[in-house]
Amino acid sequence: MPYWLWIVAGAALMIVEVFIGSFFVFWIGLAAVLVGLILLLVPQLAIAAQVTIWALLSGLLALGWFKYVKPLARDRTKAGLSREALIGQIGQILKPPTGSTRGTIRFPAPILGSDEWQILSEDPLAIGDRAHVVDLSGNALIVRKM
Repeated sequence: MPYWLWIVAGAALMIVEVFIGSFFVFWIGLAAVLVGLILLLVPQLAIAAQVTIWALLSGLLALGWFKYVKPLARDRTKAGLSREALIGQIGQILKPPTGSTRGTIRFPAPILGSDEWQILSEDPLAIGDRAHVVDLSGNALIVRKM
């Protein structure tokens, strides 16, 4: 199989990814392009070896993306969240807020995708205290001691 066929097939798969949006087909296409580049260096590589390298690279690239890279891109800003889902929730203080730093509260079950949230409070809080959410301020919850 000629090297250019791998490169063209890989590029076609990466273009198809634009219409699918799963970001999985991209890695299969990239693996095909890489096999084409390997064939430039080792033109006598058997077709079975080419397909094996392509399959291994596809799996490794996809696994690397979903396991290591994609979690880093997760939005942790909590922007645009529903106030109604947060107001009144009760949790336990993990780290009390001080004058200049925010604290942390943990809820028994995840609320809007997270069980730990940053907090602000005018009440003096200690680790282990229970508090309930009374309002929001940006990305932090405003809590009061129970």
